[in-house]
Amino acid sequence: MERRTLRPRRVAEQIRRELATLLREEVKDPRVRLVTLTGVEVTADYAHATVYFTALSPAESIGEVAAGLEHASGYLRHELGRRIRLHNLPELHFAHDESVERGVRLSRLIDEAVSADRKHEH
Repeated sequence: MERRTLRPRRVAEQIRRELATLLREEVKDPRVRLVTLTGVEVTADYAHATVYFTALSPAESIGEVAAGLEHASGYLRHELGRRIRLHNLPELHFAHDESVERGVRLSRLIDEAVSADRKHEH
């Protein structure tokens, strides 16, 4: 794999780890208490980072979680700058990662279909 493609991935993973630590240990906003960061994508120039998250909150409160993350983004970016040495420190953008919930829904549907098949076999 080329070095140019490896570095952004390493930087993105380091950003994810540092932000997860900051959210767990430093941010006191109750809206972001049960947040898991699932991934980070950085632009080629490191000007922007999209941070994907899931939350153990009900689906209707995901907007509140996103608002809490956006509210903390300035602090998180500042602290990130103290922990990671980058020429350009990216602006943080948060996006809800629906893949976990989608996976749970699909798994439940599969289980229901298998259960229904078993009932029809007997």
